[in-house]
Amino acid sequence: MSNTTTEDLGKLVLRVGLGVIILLHGIAKLNGGIDWMFGLLTAKGLPHFVAYGVYIGEVVAPVLLILGLWARVGALILVVNMLFVFGLVHMADFFVIGKSGGWALELQGIFLLAAAAIALLGAGAYSLGGRNGRWN
Repeated sequence: MSNTTTEDLGKLVLRVGLGVIILLHGIAKLNGGIDWMFGLLTAKGLPHFVAYGVYIGEVVAPVLLILGLWARVGALILVVNMLFVFGLVHMADFFVIGKSGGWALELQGIFLLAAAAIALLGAGAYSLGGRNGRWN
C-alpha cells in the first residue's frame, strides 16, 4: 500500500469512527428530546433556541463526516459543539483527574481533538467529496 492509500484509510477510520459515535448521541437526543437543556442554558444566560444547535452538532455534522461530504465543515461544527459541551456541562471537571489516573474528561477531549484533526486533515480519497474537494 502506498503512503497516500494508508493516509486516506486512516482518515476514513477517523471520520467514520467519530461520526458514528457522535451520531449515536444525536439519535438519543432525537428520541429523548432536549428539554433538559433549557434550564442549563438559562442558568448560563443563553436563550433556549441555542439548544437546537445540538441537532446540528450531533446529527448533521456526524452525517457529513460519515459521508465525507464537507467533512472539514462538519468537523469544525463538532469542535464548536464540543466547546459548548465543555463550557456548559463539564467545566467543573476540567482540571479533575479520574480514579484511574486519567483526565476526567478524556472522552470529550478525544472527541474535540479528533474533530480538530479531521478539520486539519480533510476527508481523504474515500469520501463523497473526494480528496481534493474544497471543503474536504
